[in-house]
Amino acid sequence: MEFCCMQGRKDIQPKMLYQVTLYDLVPADNYYRQLDKTLDLHFLYAATKQYYGSQGQESIDPVVFFKILLVGYLNNINSDRKLMEYCANCLDVRLFLKYDIDEALPWHSTISRTRQLYGEEVFLSLFQQVLQECCEKGMIRGKRQAIDSAYIKANASMDSLVEKEVIEDSSAYVNELNEGSEYKVTSERKKLVERHHAWKEKEYRDMPGHVDNPKQADEQGNTIRPRYLSNHTHYSPTDPDAKISTKPGKPRQLNYAGQIAVDDAHHVITAACASTAGSKDSENLPQILTQTQQNFEHLGLEVDQITADAGYSSGTALKYCEENNIDAYIPNFGQYKPEREGFIYNTEQNQYECIKEGGNKAILSYKGIKTDSKGYEKKNFRSSETICGKCPLRQQCCGVATKFKKLEESIDKPYYDRMHQKLTHNAPYAKKISRIRSKTVEPVLGTLINFLNMKKINSRGMAQANKHVLMAALTYNLKKLMKFNKPKVNILAQALQKTANSIGNAVSCLTGLNTKHIAAL
Repeated sequence: MEFCCMQGRKDIQPKMLYQVTLYDLVPADNYYRQLDKTLDLHFLYAATKQYYGSQGQESIDPVVFFKILLVGYLNNINSDRKLMEYCANCLDVRLFLKYDIDEALPWHSTISRTRQLYGEEVFLSLFQQVLQECCEKGMIRGKRQAIDSAYIKANASMDSLVEKEVIEDSSAYVNELNEGSEYKVTSERKKLVERHHAWKEKEYRDMPGHVDNPKQADEQGNTIRPRYLSNHTHYSPTDPDAKISTKPGKPRQLNYAGQIAVDDAHHVITAACASTAGSKDSENLPQILTQTQQNFEHLGLEVDQITADAGYSSGTALKYCEENNIDAYIPNFGQYKPEREGFIYNTEQNQYECIKEGGNKAILSYKGIKTDSKGYEKKNFRSSETICGKCPLRQQCCGVATKFKKLEESIDKPYYDRMHQKLTHNAPYAKKISRIRSKTVEPVLGTLINFLNMKKINSRGMAQANKHVLMAALTYNLKKLMKFNKPKVNILAQALQKTANSIGNAVSCLTGLNTKHIAAL
């Protein structure tokens, strides 16, 4: 057996001196080198000047700080400690941060403290800067904005929850404070306390496995109840702004909500903010739209049309859209009823009229506005006991014991009615808008959560959550900006050529038909 060479073994003997730089080690087409050429962050020096004094040690460079954050979001790194380890081990990242091979990078605690130091307006200004560059490159049309939200896991455990300390007897609470005190408890405060315990009692009652058994009591005689976790009854001292929320098939946890608006042209995020997970999306629609409008003012654009799912449907949200001349396509929530079966509404008389066959044609007069147990204001309409009590349809309409008919409707029903008419008048277009919303904003949310570090926040408080959402959103826009290429002229020329060929073929067919027709004559 013959062999042509010896077996190789590689070893290393580090040299004392190297004549090499990071520019030699990192290729010119490296992503971070291209990113450094694209993004100009020098405006951050002026934006963060107010947070520093004139004495003491120099802090971390603001540009370096935000570059470090960008690296974390680009690589889906949630921990500041792991982020700094990653930055220290990557030559291209070191070059991006302007730190040489032998230079020590900032401590992870410095990153955390600096994030706490800067206000939300600094992060918003960076977001607007990236958004402006996207607009200058032709990536934003501004015609239609798709809005949606997603939960963001808070940096707090469910084990940290404690029950809210609210006095059991609201009447005694009022009397105790009013007695010998200059401070008076308002009736509204009393209603809130009562509402709190109404929610609590209802939820405990509906819990599976709960039995009202006098034997289920502790040594003090207090009833032992299963622990029910609700935003009405519990909060987290670790992060009071985080709220209990969940999605079908997933466990309950403390979350924030990230709200985004996405342009339908190239799926660029035009606005982003955080909100409490305990609130409805409809309550946050004015906030995200206001930010979108403010961002568009810097770009010379206007919000023309928006689309969102039924979670954003409310009287307040629809009123905001109408007052600001925004063409909104938002499906009404599931409990909305455009008509009441067996009744018609008389607009002039402000009353409902019974039209049931075989009924007594009762009139349901307007009785004023009342607040229900959940705090919603509703219009009340009620009929006379004299008329409904003798009606042959009373039992199936009013019930066995009740002798009158009562109807409730939201004070914002006119807004819902106009939206319903809008969606049903041109149903194909409404369905088209709904499909556009799904394919525009939902993939963006999936990318933010799974690949751009928005799934979980490593700090606490609403302000920090807002910074977190803004950083994830601007990182997404930055990646889109780096990959975007304007359509080439030859593609447009090819499309025009195909159109011209189609027109030519159509003309030839018509000419042939005319010739045959003349010959037949």
